[in-house]
Amino acid sequence: MGTAKVEQRGDAAGMRRALAEARRNLRRADGGPFGACVLRGDRIVAAARNTVLARRDPTCHAEVNAIRLAARRLGTHDLSGCMICTTTEPCPMCFAAIHWAGIDAIVFGTRIADAARLGFRELTVSNRTLRRLGGGAVRIVGGVLLAECRGLLREWEGLRLPVY
Repeated sequence: MGTAKVEQRGDAAGMRRALAEARRNLRRADGGPFGACVLRGDRIVAAARNTVLARRDPTCHAEVNAIRLAARRLGTHDLSGCMICTTTEPCPMCFAAIHWAGIDAIVFGTRIADAARLGFRELTVSNRTLRRLGGGAVRIVGGVLLAECRGLLREWEGLRLPVY
């Protein structure tokens, strides 16, 4: 899967579904403003939102939740051949989960630093740096549906909901 193909698919249903998942938290205030979607080909396998506050579990980031659901639905821990779309660049924990799952590509909107500016306790290490340090091969495409993803963060900031 080449970068152009990832960008084309990432611009479509996957990122829009990730945004829809994240918006659920704007209404519920029980997780951060983050959503993720795992696709295999053009098929959405799983979509999830951040549920850290709802589940009282710091590992329940949107990406990890989506990976867990995709693995269950596909009946395997090996998600090679899949792509993950996420509203904000995955944190180091989520990047590691993506790496261990064997996901081929990451497509994201805003950067880790954008979430950190809102007060989230992000480790501001970029996915490109993590890929380089870890010797991984995952393809990374950032800035997809950026205006929508930035709007989501601005809306969250305006609600003055809890950050962690």
